[in-house]
Amino acid sequence: METTNDWIRVCTTTDIDSEDVLRFDFAGRAYAIFNAKSGFYATADLCTHGGAHLSDGLVMGDIIECPLHQGRFHIPTGQAKSPPACRKLRTYPIRIEGNELYMSIDPQDGKHES
Repeated sequence: METTNDWIRVCTTTDIDSEDVLRFDFAGRAYAIFNAKSGFYATADLCTHGGAHLSDGLVMGDIIECPLHQGRFHIPTGQAKSPPACRKLRTYPIRIEGNELYMSIDPQDGKHES
């Protein structure tokens, strides 16, 4: 796994179909990498309600629907959009160089939840 400063290479832009999501595991945590309608984004992969992997969910435009209880989140901001989800997802910066996609993870990420 290649890292640049605090940026971690996740995948290439062609690894994720349009309006799809890819699970990315790093340092014992799971992240969801999205190719949403408005661009590429990264969030925590676990739903803030039931703990299901959002990478198993359905992407609709800029919304991800949790596969467990159908709570929905706005991908770019992480905001909860429909019950039973009520707490926002943690989001992470994305950078694209050529067709390589990088994500920045806070070094404190493994120590607490947002």
